[in-house]
Amino acid sequence: MEESRRTEQVVFLQKLKRLIVSFVCCLPMSLLGLLIMLLLIYNSFSVFSLYLDPIPPIKPTPSLYQHQVLHHHHPSISLPSTETLTSSSKSDSSLLLAVKETSSGLVQKPKGKSRESFKTRIKSFLSKSSCESLFFMTWISSIESFGDREWFTIESLFKSHPNSCLILVSNSFDCERGTLILKPFTDKGLKVLAIKPDFTYIFKNTSAEKWYERLKKRMFSPGVIPLEQNLSNLLRLVLLYKYGGIYLDTDFIVLKSLTNLHNVIGAQAVDVVTRKWSRLNNAVLIFDKNHPLLEKFINEFSRTFNGNRWGHNGPYLVSRVVARFNTSSSDLGFSVLPPSAFYPVDWTKISRFYRASANESEVNWSRKRLMHLRKHSFAVHLWNRESKKLRIEEGGIIHQLMSDSCIFCNSSSLHSTY
Repeated sequence: MEESRRTEQVVFLQKLKRLIVSFVCCLPMSLLGLLIMLLLIYNSFSVFSLYLDPIPPIKPTPSLYQHQVLHHHHPSISLPSTETLTSSSKSDSSLLLAVKETSSGLVQKPKGKSRESFKTRIKSFLSKSSCESLFFMTWISSIESFGDREWFTIESLFKSHPNSCLILVSNSFDCERGTLILKPFTDKGLKVLAIKPDFTYIFKNTSAEKWYERLKKRMFSPGVIPLEQNLSNLLRLVLLYKYGGIYLDTDFIVLKSLTNLHNVIGAQAVDVVTRKWSRLNNAVLIFDKNHPLLEKFINEFSRTFNGNRWGHNGPYLVSRVVARFNTSSSDLGFSVLPPSAFYPVDWTKISRFYRASANESEVNWSRKRLMHLRKHSFAVHLWNRESKKLRIEEGGIIHQLMSDSCIFCNSSSLHSTY
């Protein structure tokens, strides 16, 4: 009896297996494929995991100038592939600095062999140079995106300040290729250095230090605005605070010397009724070392950082801090220059500066505008977002200003998209 029961169980199991196999074999191919896909998805989640760096890399914004790096100026230069070199930490002494960045700019991890520290290289550069003025810029983008506009900002800077020193703080430029791009300047005896930033050293002993440490530990979100853009906003403030000098964005034409300006910031716009400034801009900053207003800017950045609002940590930051003071009686000792100093044309009207005059009326307008610029403006901001696709037309205001401010005056960049 017991043997018969076991036999029945075996037969039942065999029938059940046949039934399961028959069912699977009879499934529609689409359903079978779905089952296999679900198994693959499950397997993927069990195998792969995501690793986040302390500072997340940000994809560089495609540039109009990629693959055009200064060939207009020096087509004989053969540029090698980008090679990013490391600079470890620390800087000291006065300097003139150029800074502007993206993922291959400010937030890139060091590669290759280690080099002398930020501090050591800066000291060495300045000890060998006699700097009448110290300029700061930032380059936050890839080296491929450095084009005619950025080149000419440096060119016009040195045309007005031949005895100045320029240090370009950039991960992407601190390499052999960057050295070759800047070689036409150094061959003329002009003093320029590309160096990657050491944020830990630069921010040390300021309120930016704790902010940066919290950022590295991912204690807050950097927001949707590219992190490099906000790092550039902070970097210019701290560098000026520690070294003193002039910070300048890379979309300017410098018209005359800035050497005699001290502790100034430029207004971008004025109220049509009160005639007082309504907005400041941080694209040009000229301050002495350890100036108290710079310290207030740095504290404001660290205290109110918002990575989701464009301009909050830049132009709007300097505007709201200065708005708290009466500049005519403040003990902070700084001046707000009118828009004519650095921002003589509004971003909505910059295109007219690129066009050639089409009739006598436009010729007269351009002549008067040029006279006003040459008399009242130190530099002209070109509003990169609005003008980067515009072509310089011969005889237009931009073309004539470039002709006045060039060093390599036979360059075809005077006729290129700028």
